[in-house]
Amino acid sequence: MDVAGKVVLITGAARGIGAEVARRLAAKGAKLALVGLEGDRLRQVAEECGGRAWEADVTDWAALETAVAGVVDHYGGIDVVVANAGVAATGFIRSMDPAAFERVIEVNLLGVWRTVRTCLPHLVASRGYCLVVSSLAAIVHIPGNGAYSAAKAGCEAFADSLRAEVRHLGVDVGVAYFSWISTDMVDSADEHPVFGPMRRGMPGLAGKKYPVADVGKAVVRAITRRSKAVHVPGWVGGLKLFRAFTPKVVDRQAAKSVPAADREMAANDLSGLVGPGGSAAAAAEKG
Repeated sequence: MDVAGKVVLITGAARGIGAEVARRLAAKGAKLALVGLEGDRLRQVAEECGGRAWEADVTDWAALETAVAGVVDHYGGIDVVVANAGVAATGFIRSMDPAAFERVIEVNLLGVWRTVRTCLPHLVASRGYCLVVSSLAAIVHIPGNGAYSAAKAGCEAFADSLRAEVRHLGVDVGVAYFSWISTDMVDSADEHPVFGPMRRGMPGLAGKKYPVADVGKAVVRAITRRSKAVHVPGWVGGLKLFRAFTPKVVDRQAAKSVPAADREMAANDLSGLVGPGGSAAAAAEKG
């Protein structure tokens, strides 16, 4: 696919991965439709990209439908959807804020479903491409990441089913798997008194953070190739071949780090959504 002149809708585009992908696609001549919260930032990114912004919460059917209708009215259709909007929360399951856990599922899984369902008629009309942003967390389920892993594993399963359902309609579906990326969300989690040290203490490549530019390049390449999967870094793709063994590795590592962290989380109110995106998602839910 030559992205020049193609209409690309990206959710969660106010910052991080969404904003990086938008800028790189704009440089290749794509027409950008940016959907998300944090309206001022979203409009700033859209201005940088020569695109348009539609402020909407991906968990809100009516807001999404209004935004997508606005995109189609403005551009005439949609060729590519990047279902990227997501939030993360800190907390162990036995002690974390239930509202934070459920908001992660709402945004990261149900928000993807609602985005794709709302955009799908337009992708069928254009024989387009849909990229669902999952995560390494769909493959490796570490302690303290229960809500995020559950949502991202759901995204992977959802996209796999969708691919089989719409291929005959000319729509291709890809899944994106990213490790720790230097975004506001991950950087904010690193500042957490319990989970920051746990994440940074992960062994070898497991604890390394990668530049958001790496993701931008990989996603643009995936769109042009209508790829079935995209991995950043590349070793994530290889790890998928060994996912049956990852729980044993996680269990062994968790035995060293979880007990003390669990006691601290249970004794103190340290759970909740992280980063500016998390704050925006919490505010949207209350509003």
